[in-house]
Amino acid sequence: MGVLNLSPESKNTPTVANNLEEALRIAEAHRRNGATIIDVGAQSSHFENVELHPDEEVARLAGPVRRLVQEGFLVSIDTWKPEVARAAIELGAVMINDTGGLRQVEMIEVVAAGKVAAVVMFLEGDSPLAVGTIDLDQSLVAGMVDRLGLRLRQLADSGVTNVVVDPGIGISYRGDREQYTLHQLDVIRRLDRLHTLGRPVLIPVPRKAELAPTLALATLALEYGADILRVHDTEAVAEIARLMGRME
Repeated sequence: MGVLNLSPESKNTPTVANNLEEALRIAEAHRRNGATIIDVGAQSSHFENVELHPDEEVARLAGPVRRLVQEGFLVSIDTWKPEVARAAIELGAVMINDTGGLRQVEMIEVVAAGKVAAVVMFLEGDSPLAVGTIDLDQSLVAGMVDRLGLRLRQLADSGVTNVVVDPGIGISYRGDREQYTLHQLDVIRRLDRLHTLGRPVLIPVPRKAELAPTLALATLALEYGADILRVHDTEAVAEIARLMGRME
């Protein structure tokens, strides 16, 4: 899954597109490098940024998503707003990557009605912009699995079963960055626990300041059985995936 940011506020500038031509160029590079899904987001999820009105988010997304669908891309939409998800599905998006944890009743109804795939993400907070610090004194994986399992059962009761799980390690929380990196490593090393949920596991590979630790996390995620990697650096990660026999 290659990332395409339509949010100029994003810190991951290599995947930020400021116009339609740049969006197509980035998406085409992702596909050429081996990505089969393009994850498009117009609202930065970093807690330092302000929340956009859904209409503004849709305005940023509409042209690029329409064109990507016309060009045969499988488009996922990174949003926690039901209004944005509904508009994106009408434009042809096939997956909703709900960075709010797929907890809003309206969002569940949108996904069910649209008959699209969805990502259910673990999140400590009401939205990615409303997060605090998290307790990293012990592994969070057991509680994460329990809560995601409950969420999956609730979603199934609502008719949403085409679901991928995401442990949420791509979300920025307030607090000690080094401790949070250790948490990200712990989650990746315990992916067998997440696989007990019976759903594909998506790892949003955290993009660090340097490429080397980013690729190390991607390599570990492949080694420990991630089914989908959401990445900014598709060329480098795809080479690793091929080397490890994890990519056709």
